[in-house]
Amino acid sequence: MIELSLMSAALVGLLGGGHCVGMCGGIVGAVSMHLPQSKSKAPFLFAYNAGRILSYTVAGVIAGLVGASSFFLEHVLPIQHVLYGISSLILITLGLYLAGIGHGVTYLESAGQVVWKILHPYSKRYIPVQNLKQAFLLGSLWGWLPCGLVYSVLIAAIATGNAINGGLLMLTFGLGTLPALLTMGMAALRLKGVLQNIWVRRTSGLVVLGFGLLGLLRII
Repeated sequence: MIELSLMSAALVGLLGGGHCVGMCGGIVGAVSMHLPQSKSKAPFLFAYNAGRILSYTVAGVIAGLVGASSFFLEHVLPIQHVLYGISSLILITLGLYLAGIGHGVTYLESAGQVVWKILHPYSKRYIPVQNLKQAFLLGSLWGWLPCGLVYSVLIAAIATGNAINGGLLMLTFGLGTLPALLTMGMAALRLKGVLQNIWVRRTSGLVVLGFGLLGLLRII
């Protein structure tokens, strides 16, 4: 089942590019536009995204540990099936959101506001970005930005009940988001128009929704 989850996570990251551009496009643009003209953008964008994906992976490890700690109840309740069922339902909700139908996923973002209020002031230290270390540290902080897309996959990471699998799931998701955000740093306006096209969004949403339905069918 982890193979299916990894495929779903990669596709959620890839197909959720429009949401990623909306959530992280501003900071990616800031990293790009404020670089010295004599420097190439690519190394800084890779460093920023490496920090962001590392944060996702750490969050996935923590989520996997939380799931593992709950599995001791398995002899009392079918907790693993319940968690997989919840993650599949969240995936369906996410698919509807990506397709432009409903906004249920956005309610998850309020859960991360407490952590973000603590971390946000530290991110200001690294703007404008002047070196690769600053870009990496800025990305590692912005990886904790409240995001319904990230939280949806984190719920699936909890369902793995394993720290390694949880981290791997979030790493795969992060790599899936990489093409959109790297391209965003290079050609922001052109990419944004493509990713927010209604048919691109609907197709992406339906694919993600399909994986959610497939997940439900596997546990019935």
